[in-house]
Amino acid sequence: MERTKGAFRASSLALAAALLLAAHAAGAQVAVAKPVRLQIIDVAGNLTLSKGPIEAFKAKFPNLVSDIEYVKLTAPELASKLKAQQMAGVVDTTLVLTGTDGMASGIEMDVYTPFVPAYQKDFQKYIDNYLPGAKAAFDLFKGVGLVYTFCPGAPMFTYNPDKVPNPPKTAVELLAWCKANPGKFMYARPANSGPGKSFVFGLPYILGDKDPKDPKTWTKTWAYLKELDQYIDYYPSGTGITFKELAEGTRWILASHAGWDVQQRALATIPAAFKAFWLQNTTWINDAHFMAIPKGLEKDKDRMAVTLELMKWLMSPEMQAYTFGGNGYFYPGPSQKGVNINMAPADIQASVKPFIRPETDKMILALPATPPLGPAATVDAFDTWDQLVGAKVKK
Repeated sequence: MERTKGAFRASSLALAAALLLAAHAAGAQVAVAKPVRLQIIDVAGNLTLSKGPIEAFKAKFPNLVSDIEYVKLTAPELASKLKAQQMAGVVDTTLVLTGTDGMASGIEMDVYTPFVPAYQKDFQKYIDNYLPGAKAAFDLFKGVGLVYTFCPGAPMFTYNPDKVPNPPKTAVELLAWCKANPGKFMYARPANSGPGKSFVFGLPYILGDKDPKDPKTWTKTWAYLKELDQYIDYYPSGTGITFKELAEGTRWILASHAGWDVQQRALATIPAAFKAFWLQNTTWINDAHFMAIPKGLEKDKDRMAVTLELMKWLMSPEMQAYTFGGNGYFYPGPSQKGVNINMAPADIQASVKPFIRPETDKMILALPATPPLGPAATVDAFDTWDQLVGAKVKK
């Protein structure tokens, strides 16, 4: 799931994070022969939130970390890259930051080292303190990855009220609107877009399919998407393009997400006055970002030990408060109970609070929510979508 580059200043975040160290009771509890080099792969745009705290860890513990390499990939590229490292016997990557898409494909290709039970005792206090939705995501992926950030997710829609004075209220009305306004609705490829994924995964609830957790039973959803395909120009490879085209006026409505909707208005990619709506019978498809460790890293005891310490650092309340950042792109952000936006640095609060929609907070409380699909079902849904509608290229 890619993201528009975040607007927070990594250097100021690292400095501010360093100032919190006195309040961070848990210092590093490991010793290594010499400082190690870490490689962190991000396929979810998570570095928008985590890079400052990661750099603060490096600054605090020069005895543990010599250097950090950041690699950005798309989710579909991730599992193959890790598998290639493992087959070559050279695991360069120490930590993966990914959404449910990269977790699903990685589990299918067996490239991750499960946290449970091997490292459960090191992280049990964080597991016990998960928000309900974060705990559900952790359980869904059977403890293979540690949930770092949490967002109610989608489906929801962001739109230009000047072009759409009366937005659709039901799936039937959305389809009729798209037929009357061909090319004006857009969503990105689900395998590399949180909003795109949540739109597709949310339709079985909205349309009343037999089993929303089993893509093989989505008779209504696949028929709907196939019909909708007639009125969509193309499917971008990532979410950022959809917001760019909404801002330009090429699109008038797009599949959105609680965090993207905040961030893109905060960054002024789209006007702050652009609005949001939800369809009748919506269920939130909760979204989460995970930290995962590639198989094979455990053979390098020093790099493994430092990676685990970094993860504990990122799960601490002080560092969790930074997940409100990135101009709110994964709003709210924290996976841990007891972390609120007033705990975040002043610059993060100032960049996010003006763009939080009261109606979004209301819908978070009012609408039912569910974890995303499990690993096998996620892969099945992506494959089915790619076969049915994903071949369309830009006109």
